[in-house]
Amino acid sequence: MRTNSAIARALAAKPRNGGQVAAKPRTGQQVAALPFRMTDAGVEVMLITSRRTRRWIVPKGWPEAGISPAEDAAREALEEAGVIGEVAGKPFGVFHYLKERKHGDGTSCRVNLFPLKVTRQRRTWPEKTSRETKWLPYAEAAALVAEPELKRLILKFGAQQTAS
Repeated sequence: MRTNSAIARALAAKPRNGGQVAAKPRTGQQVAALPFRMTDAGVEVMLITSRRTRRWIVPKGWPEAGISPAEDAAREALEEAGVIGEVAGKPFGVFHYLKERKHGDGTSCRVNLFPLKVTRQRRTWPEKTSRETKWLPYAEAAALVAEPELKRLILKFGAQQTAS
């Protein structure tokens, strides 16, 4: 796993592609982080609210040119939830959802989900005023998300972490 504090320093020091995201592929490929921590009570997952509809989701977004998908997922977690930690090098799984656009239509997206073991949360981060964050036991987090595949991944991940 790589720490996203090192990723954050590298991203801040080196602008990539003028800060623009890579061209959005027709397949709607995105990356997401699954922020988690271990507590005495078990596995907790952090969810955030989407900016427009305020539904509970995980940090996710379009890939940026010049960094790996895992680093992209860690970047999203830092920007959207202010969390820093160790990101898995490979995705835990994939989920699909319909990204709603402001003008009413939607894009079908395939999302690679990368676990991120959180070590800390910053006091401030780019989207702090745009979103809520919440730590929840993994089963409660799964119950709050709307996407069925993401629910299953959260439950599977939590069960695996609990068993290990």
